[in-house]
Amino acid sequence: MNTPLPAGFRIELAPDVKQLTEDAWFGGSPSRVLRLTAAGRSAWEELASGPVRTPAAATLARRLTDTGFAHPCPPAPTTPPDVTVVVPVRDRAAALGRCLAALGNRHPVVVVDDGSHDPRAVAEVAARHGAKLLVRTVNGGPGAARDTGLGAARSALVAFVDSDCVPPAGWLDGLVPHLADPLVAAVAPRIVASGQSAGWPARFASALDLGDRPASVAPNTRVAYVPTAALLVRRGALDAVARGGAVFDPGLRVTGEDVDLVWRLHEAGWRIRYEPSVEVPHEEPASWAALLRRRYRYGLSAAPLARRHPGSVPPLVLFGWPAATVLALLARKPVLAAAAYGCSVLEIARTLRAAGLPTTGVLSAMGRAAHQTWLGVGRYGTQFAAPLLAVELLAGRHRLAAASLLFGPPLTEWARQGRGRLDPARYVLGRVADDVAYGGGVLAGCLAERTLAPVRPRLGRRPLRIDRRG
Repeated sequence: MNTPLPAGFRIELAPDVKQLTEDAWFGGSPSRVLRLTAAGRSAWEELASGPVRTPAAATLARRLTDTGFAHPCPPAPTTPPDVTVVVPVRDRAAALGRCLAALGNRHPVVVVDDGSHDPRAVAEVAARHGAKLLVRTVNGGPGAARDTGLGAARSALVAFVDSDCVPPAGWLDGLVPHLADPLVAAVAPRIVASGQSAGWPARFASALDLGDRPASVAPNTRVAYVPTAALLVRRGALDAVARGGAVFDPGLRVTGEDVDLVWRLHEAGWRIRYEPSVEVPHEEPASWAALLRRRYRYGLSAAPLARRHPGSVPPLVLFGWPAATVLALLARKPVLAAAAYGCSVLEIARTLRAAGLPTTGVLSAMGRAAHQTWLGVGRYGTQFAAPLLAVELLAGRHRLAAASLLFGPPLTEWARQGRGRLDPARYVLGRVADDVAYGGGVLAGCLAERTLAPVRPRLGRRPLRIDRRG
């Protein structure tokens, strides 16, 4: 589905987009060079000065937003949205009360009790807040509960909200406008830790927080998925990808059902948007044991997802020369590292010159590529080989390399986004434990599914894509 962006939409260039020449930009996700034709430059002049008006500008706007070069700015809706809110819950009556109080009565709310041990407490909370209650006598998991609630909704839009979320007033107002685009199936807000979250594990980093930059959601991009902790969806899109009457895959009972849905929507040609200007607080685990159990469960879903969506769950993507540079540095072979780095610079420079593009900044760009490769290798090693790195750190010949892989990535992350929340020691400890728990879940899932796809690194073919169709 390549329908142009509707008239009235504006776009904003992503902050990391760099203009190389009058008609060439670098950016997007995955990163590439986009070259504009003469017609494309004319269309861009229209987009730079105002909303979409002409077919050419609408086509370019779609291309820029699909590739991550720009983000859509939809016009405000002229009519109130037709939305039903579905809240799956199992016990947690107190959290449900906070959620329903925050939702208010602006939109119909359907609460689905998914086999609670104390259904009376859930029923009392739902009745107190005027929510419709559906009861599943047998627990089927969050996906099955959402499907039950979806069956009772008659609105064009449905908002899924987990019972441990506390949406702010008017939270849907920032999401609904995106659905003026007929290709957008779902819009997700940013999930942040709520004020109910306690203890330093809750201040560490939510696995559901996907950052402060808007994005088009797709596998193998900067934002590869969005959770259904809070998600606004188009009912027609859900019906289009339903299987056997179920929107959520019943085989993904505990975790991964939301990622699977998002990827099926993407595969069907729908767009999914991440809109972090809307923040929905979510109660985080209060103890390390609970947080690590959750990360282990998340890891369990990697293998089933890899079965259902081949190629969408690579744990690590490596490009030849940057990977060779990093491996040589870890092996303390500076001459080989310099040679590999030089080859990477020459390769990119040759690609740029062949396309008639300037080579300014290639040295620093390949330095960043090597740095990102080191971070990726470190996270990969921590997740799947932490005991080996620990042994090497304590008694091996490559202690410095092991230390850099174990502690370098979390320290880098702390410097970028963890300051003010935790001291570096606890942040690094938390990130390492988090990675090990997730990796343990991935390995257990691989054993159950008899596949190595979620732990097999992928070799990238082209370090730089030149898109000449802009």
